[in-house]
Amino acid sequence: MTEVRIPDKANKALALLREDAEKIYKLIDVQMENLTMPQCPLYEEVLDTQMFGLSREVEFATRLGLIDEEDGREIMGSLERKLAYLHELYNTKM
Repeated sequence: MTEVRIPDKANKALALLREDAEKIYKLIDVQMENLTMPQCPLYEEVLDTQMFGLSREVEFATRLGLIDEEDGREIMGSLERKLAYLHELYNTKM
C-alpha cells in the first residue's frame, strides 16, 4: 500500500502529539512538585497510563501515514528524556 501524506494533516498531527507530550510532562512535573514521590504507586500508574496512551496515539498517526516513524520515536524519546531529567532533579532534592 502506498502512503500518501497530506501536509496540513501531517503538521496538525505532529503538533497535537507534541502538545499531548507537553501536557504529560506538565502533569508529571506538577505531580512530583506537589503531590507524590516517584516511588508512589499512584505516580507510577499515572505515568504508565499517560505514556501508554501517547504511544498509542503516535502509533495510530504513524499507521495513518500522518507522521513518520522517526517523528514518533522523537516525540516519545524526547518526553522520556525530559521525564528522566525531572526524576533526577527530584531525587537530588531529597
